[in-house]
Amino acid sequence: MDKYTILVCDDEKDLVSGLKIYLEVENYRVLEAYNGMQALDILKKEEVHLVLMDVMMPGISGIETVIKMRSMGIDVPVILLTAKSEDSDKILGLNCGADDYITKPYNTGEVQARVRSQLRRYKGEFRKDTDECLRIKDIELNRKTKLVTVAGEEIQLTPTEFKILQLLMSHPGELFSLSDIYKKVWNGDAYGAENTVAVHIRHLREKIEFDPAQPKYIKVKWGEGYKIDKEQDA
Repeated sequence: MDKYTILVCDDEKDLVSGLKIYLEVENYRVLEAYNGMQALDILKKEEVHLVLMDVMMPGISGIETVIKMRSMGIDVPVILLTAKSEDSDKILGLNCGADDYITKPYNTGEVQARVRSQLRRYKGEFRKDTDECLRIKDIELNRKTKLVTVAGEEIQLTPTEFKILQLLMSHPGELFSLSDIYKKVWNGDAYGAENTVAVHIRHLREKIEFDPAQPKYIKVKWGEGYKIDKEQDA
């Protein structure tokens, strides 16, 4: 693929124009939208590989737009653009299907780095193990179908949650710090994004653990990282 297409959606036209300039320097094709409905219309018609989405917009919010995208089966990476005061929206956005967020005012270098990271992940470069299915304890993960079951019950994961689980299951017993997980799943430098990973892991645990407060699968070693053990619990 020679050129990626990025959709930038924000009701502030100057912000969209500025991002377009910075992204076109990186040789991306940039499409512009100024509200959620415009973004959805573009996504129906165009092949888009990544979306930069403002959270606070009139009409349909960025989070509502992401929810509609995922319900339509649009599985491309989404980076939310948020203000510092919108911490609850960041968490809600990640829970509803967004992959990452950038806080305004942002550094253009960080935007470019986060975009490159998400596009590398979109191409699936971090996956090295070619086995189609992974099985640990009661969890079964199918790389091809993206199906995850726990004790025979199908679990619905976001694309990012799936990739985190796949990473941990591909290396049973190995500890990964939040920074390590970000680098391997997002394929980029963490840039202080450990909180993003922690939110995804918390929601992943809520979906696969019978009791997230006493996890059976994803274990933490405080100060070091997370892992999934191969052996069954005693």
